[in-house]
Amino acid sequence: MRRLLTATSVTLLLLLNTLLLIGPLLLIALGKFVLPGKALKTASSRGVMWVAESWAELNKLIFATLLPTRWDIRGNAELRQSTSYLVISNHQSWVDIPALIQAFNRKTPYFKFFLKQQLLWVPLLGLAFWALDYPFMRRYSKAFLAKHPELKGQDLEITKRACAKFKDLPVTVVNYLEGTRFTPAKHAAQGSPYRYLLKPKAGGVAFVLATLGEELDKVLDVTVVYPSERIPGFWELISGQVPKVIVDIQTHELDPALWQGDYENDPLFREFVQGWVTKLWEDKDARIAQIRAEIEA
Repeated sequence: MRRLLTATSVTLLLLLNTLLLIGPLLLIALGKFVLPGKALKTASSRGVMWVAESWAELNKLIFATLLPTRWDIRGNAELRQSTSYLVISNHQSWVDIPALIQAFNRKTPYFKFFLKQQLLWVPLLGLAFWALDYPFMRRYSKAFLAKHPELKGQDLEITKRACAKFKDLPVTVVNYLEGTRFTPAKHAAQGSPYRYLLKPKAGGVAFVLATLGEELDKVLDVTVVYPSERIPGFWELISGQVPKVIVDIQTHELDPALWQGDYENDPLFREFVQGWVTKLWEDKDARIAQIRAEIEA
C-alpha cells in the first residue's frame, strides 16, 4: 500500500510539473518558426532549453523529496554548459533517463536524444520532444528493407539533418550504442561477447561525429549500474524500490580522425571507427565488472 501511495504521489507531481511547463515551452518553441532573423530564433531555442532544464530540475526535487533513491554520481565535477558533448551510455531501463538528468542537468547543455518515431504520439511528451528538436527515427527490419531498399540509410540521413540543427547552440547529444535496452534474453540471442552489454552499433555515432565532430568538446562515457540483481523499471523507481543508482562518467578527448573519413563508403575508415567503439565497450564492460566487485566486497 505504501508503495502504491508513493508511486501515485510521484506520478501526480510529475504530471503537474509537465502540465505547468508544457504550455510555456510550446509557446516559446513557436518563436523558432515565426520570429524573423537567426538571432531571435536562437534566443527562442535557448528559451525552450531553459524551460526543459527547469522541468528536469523540478523532477529532481520531486524524486529527492519523496523517494529514498541515492544517486551515486562519479566524475561530473568539471563539466560546463558552454560547450558541446557526446554522451555514450549503456542502456538497461527507463530509469537510465532520470539517472542522466541527475548527472547532467544544468551541468551540461540540455540533452538531445534520438527517439523512436512512435514517441512523437505520446500525449504532451511528444509535443515537448518536437519543440526540443529531438530527432525521431523510424527503425526498419532487415526483411522490410529487403523489400523496400529505397528506404535503406534513411535513419542516417535523419541523423545528419538533426545534427546540422545542433550546430547553433551548445548541445549534449546522447547516443545509446546498443540500440535497445539490455535484457538477458537479448544478450543470449546476440551471442554478445560482453558480460554486461549488448553489441554496440557504430553507424549512428559515426554520423554524429561526421556532422558535429568539430563542435564537440569531449566524449562523456557514461556507465549506469544498478546494485540490485534485477534491473529496476520505472515503476520500481517511482514506488521507492530503488535504493541506489551508480552513474560513472569517464571523460575522453576526441580524436579528429574519427570524423575525417567516409563511414559509408570507406571500409578502412569504417573499421577504424568500429575499432574505437569496440575499445570503448571493452573498457565499459570491465568497468561494470569492477563496480559490481566493489558492491559485493
